[in-house]
Amino acid sequence: MSLLASLLIYFVKPIITLFIMTVLISVIMSWLVAFNVINLRNPVARQIYEMCEVLTRPILNPIRRFLPGIGGLDLSPVIALLFLSWVNNFLIAELVDAVSP
Repeated sequence: MSLLASLLIYFVKPIITLFIMTVLISVIMSWLVAFNVINLRNPVARQIYEMCEVLTRPILNPIRRFLPGIGGLDLSPVIALLFLSWVNNFLIAELVDAVSP
């Protein structure tokens, strides 16, 4: 296995997986805040919520520009999760096959 293939498997895939988890956590926390299960006056909850928002904003905002909310429902996390899963499962595997001798 080449060095580039090893880097893709051991560093890029876990980073994308971590980003997928961050998007999921952000979605769940937004639901919990919307239904008043979590109060953002709690400093720990606010810090986690803001951290997830800051981390997911670079990928969700471009999607939100092209896909407006449908009846108040934000579908950008769904599109982002589908894209990230495709990159993680298909594209990384194809790149590993391409760089492996």
